[in-house]
Amino acid sequence: MKFKYLARNKEGELQGGFVDAAGRDGAANILTGHELFVLSLESADKKRITEKVFSFLNRVKAIDVMVFTRQFATLLESEVPLSDSIRALYKQTKNPLFKEAIFEISADIDAGLSLSQALGRQNHIFSEFYLNMIRSAEVTARLKEAMIFLADYMEKEVGLRMKIKNALIYPAFIIVLFLAVAVIILTGVFPKLAPVFEEMNVRLPLLTKILLNSGGFILEWWWLIIIIGWLFIGLMIDYFRTPEGKIVFSELIIRTPVFGDLFKKNYVARFAESLSVLIKGGIPLSQSLEITGRVIGNEIYAGIIEEIAEKVKAGESLSSLLSQNEYYFPALVGQMVSIGENTGRLDEILLKVAAFFTREVENVVNNLTELIQPVLITVIGILVGLLFAAILLPIYNLTQGLRI
Repeated sequence: MKFKYLARNKEGELQGGFVDAAGRDGAANILTGHELFVLSLESADKKRITEKVFSFLNRVKAIDVMVFTRQFATLLESEVPLSDSIRALYKQTKNPLFKEAIFEISADIDAGLSLSQALGRQNHIFSEFYLNMIRSAEVTARLKEAMIFLADYMEKEVGLRMKIKNALIYPAFIIVLFLAVAVIILTGVFPKLAPVFEEMNVRLPLLTKILLNSGGFILEWWWLIIIIGWLFIGLMIDYFRTPEGKIVFSELIIRTPVFGDLFKKNYVARFAESLSVLIKGGIPLSQSLEITGRVIGNEIYAGIIEEIAEKVKAGESLSSLLSQNEYYFPALVGQMVSIGENTGRLDEILLKVAAFFTREVENVVNNLTELIQPVLITVIGILVGLLFAAILLPIYNLTQGLRI
């Protein structure tokens, strides 16, 4: 079995890592034999099995990294030493996967690695943008300022995502509720009406026939529908994880009515702010563009920014290249970047561009429910009308036949 330990040596220095042993007592004896005073000893194998089973619940989320970054920035502001800050964060973190990652970061720092190197070994948690900010801060001795910026940046990003999700809760709830009612009507109401209509020889409209057959199909083959549904969802998820699927999904996002414009503005804001910070940190423009493309979160934008980075290396100006991609970068971006290039204040101008598009995104998000609600009510109203028409038309025909 593998055990994770935290211990102090004879000099009082903190050490951490993993040890293999047949049991907990054996692991403790091995560590004691190496003249280590054991502070904590946990089974790593048991934890890994749990994480595999519940990985979808225990994954490290953006909000976990955001809280970690804010707490880290606060500790550094309070002049707490780096190693002590990491240990304090280890104790405060609840997510088991993230807790183990922080433990490994602490052990790496105690072993002599820099903070950026230790975080870089956990690059499945920390983005390349995050890591490059830390590397730049270590070179310029401005780690505290970098952590404060990253905390502010991540809070803004997470806050915007939460706003978008909250704005979509109401429409999603209405759609799910309608689908549930539709299934109940198709499987509960229509099958009971069908024998009545057949007995009275009522001529059924085409819409009623379609819905009656649909209800019967759902009742008889519901298990097959569930299996096919799960297979379809699984295949789509697997496809969208492939390089080609990521490109298709990214294109779908920015081409979607209403939401496409929202996401484009968000990507432009993220591009401008990330690029500004990297340039300000002393990273060359072409390299800053490459990093920004990898962390922007959309494959289409990543490809375009990568091409721009290559052309910038060849000597072309950033503003002219952005102006050539006006569908993805509005004309305002190219114009503002041109001013920044001419005045030598590109990082400041990019921050202003980021602030402008961030406000645009927030305005759209704040009005999102109001924008969607009329369309949603119209569509749901039409569908509800069709459902009731399918029931009422045969009943009307039946009453007409009885009068005759």
